[in-house]
Amino acid sequence: MKVNDLTWRIAGEAGDGIFSSATLFGKTCSRGGLQVFAKAEYPSLIRGGHNEIYLRVAEKEIFSHRKHTDVLIALNKESIDRHLPSVSENGALIFDNDAIKLSDEFIKQHAKINFIHVPLQKIALDETKEKVMRNTVALGASFGLLNYGFDVFEQLIKEMFSKKGEEIVQKNMKAAEAGLKYVKENFKKEFSFTLKKIPNQPKRMLISGNEVLALGAIQAGCKFLAAYPMTPASSIMHFFAKMEKPYNLIMKHAEDEIAAINLAIGAGFAGVRAMTSTSGGGFSLMTEALGLAAMGEVPVVVVTVQRPGPSTGLPTRQEQGDLRQVLHASQGEFPRIVISLNSIEDCFYRAGEAFNLAEKFQTPVILLSDKFLGESLKTEEFFDVSRIKIDRGEIFSPKSEEEKKNYKRFKLTDSGVSPRVLPGTEGIVFRSSSDEHDETGYIWEEPDNRKEMVDKRTRKLIGIKKELLPQKIVGEAKADLTITCFGSTLGIALEAVKLAEKEKLKVNIFPITYMSPFKSEEVLNVLKGNKENLIIENNQTGQLQGLIREKTGFEFKHAFNKYNGRQFYPEEILEKIKKVMEMKGK
Repeated sequence: MKVNDLTWRIAGEAGDGIFSSATLFGKTCSRGGLQVFAKAEYPSLIRGGHNEIYLRVAEKEIFSHRKHTDVLIALNKESIDRHLPSVSENGALIFDNDAIKLSDEFIKQHAKINFIHVPLQKIALDETKEKVMRNTVALGASFGLLNYGFDVFEQLIKEMFSKKGEEIVQKNMKAAEAGLKYVKENFKKEFSFTLKKIPNQPKRMLISGNEVLALGAIQAGCKFLAAYPMTPASSIMHFFAKMEKPYNLIMKHAEDEIAAINLAIGAGFAGVRAMTSTSGGGFSLMTEALGLAAMGEVPVVVVTVQRPGPSTGLPTRQEQGDLRQVLHASQGEFPRIVISLNSIEDCFYRAGEAFNLAEKFQTPVILLSDKFLGESLKTEEFFDVSRIKIDRGEIFSPKSEEEKKNYKRFKLTDSGVSPRVLPGTEGIVFRSSSDEHDETGYIWEEPDNRKEMVDKRTRKLIGIKKELLPQKIVGEAKADLTITCFGSTLGIALEAVKLAEKEKLKVNIFPITYMSPFKSEEVLNVLKGNKENLIIENNQTGQLQGLIREKTGFEFKHAFNKYNGRQFYPEEILEKIKKVMEMKGK
């Protein structure tokens, strides 16, 4: 019997309560001291279509999904057709045979799986008079099958539904208890999987990357977010909206992405820490304004959560195809900072780093995330808020009338960073425009001035590079193979390394964080010191691989690219690792 090592999936149509059910299941496990990871898949439809959430539970920290499913709750026939092949030997399918008719022959063909008929709809109607409660019946059935107990689940039902009134709380309680009771009475066979609470565990959050990013931005002093909804970034603005009153913030739902970034730039110009969030299509609309922030030397943070393109692409699926886009967006040449968010923890601490860099160097900072990282749920320890220190850079404060009179907003400096004042500073007036200008901000087209201003802005890169943290190997210092990656592939690679260890393979990981400015010497030193290198990316053209080649001259012999709109599986990476090691052996 496997104890506290479970993969659980619930699937059905939109409107079946898939996401709320999975959240309730995950939180119940987390409150019991267990570690949880969950990912959602859903189509780009307003209503209908196949929805599913896959959830893993373990005793030790987990970073991604796996290929198999141990318990599948199927709320319609399509869910069985899609996911039954993934159910593990001795796993279980919980379904309503009154609604989904499966033949005896079909069940015999899958004899290694436990088919557990629970009359979900009948129980829901009998107990609550509402068909929609069948998902809660299924949750009760799951906990009954897994012998997890009901106390934590009961408490969470009260917490999650209390705002809807006592009647809704009681209906959910009755539905869940009836589901649990039915399985206990009708499934007498010992099930191969069970969950047990682990006492005396620290409190943990079950939270998504997008939510953590919003938390990190708030902790870093961000007071203004302007955005237009775009999957998979929308939950950032939704979370910000919830936090408006408690934290005295402004979340502006703009009419489009062009307005959103210009609002954020305006707020940054006025001295407010400001941010905008979007995905690739919305970022395309923001590119001209990105250049405006660079020319005006206005601090602004832009978050882009990648999804497959081009055009509308696959709006609700996974890809990492926008790295080159963010590196080269907007016309002309100017310094920008591009930081890859590689983990949920990164989403918190890198947000603080982004705002400090934006203000200190008066330049746009782009935080690059992706759908899998942004929307997946993971148990996390509470973050150390003391690690986020607010550094707003040098704010010019004139000490005399002479300094006020001679103030130059775009003064030529050795560092490239000019003295910044906040609008409204008494006695100081300055110009700022989208045109090239002289030190005072006056539009000036002379050749010498143009060269001096371009060089001044570019000199910021020297100081920025000194501020960036070291990028280090994750795992054992010495290994037979090193995986290079960025974004959410780090978590999947971590799970692949666990699988590799079971097969006596020594593998570590080198996640790249800073895409611009690129730390060429540091990256090259790490890659040259590895015995064997493999790079993995969720794109077709190997955008990170090309960037590394461009900046360092290093050529990867082995690459693994996946671009079907889905994230890697750890098992896939393990197979690639084994092939690379076999080739090396030959």
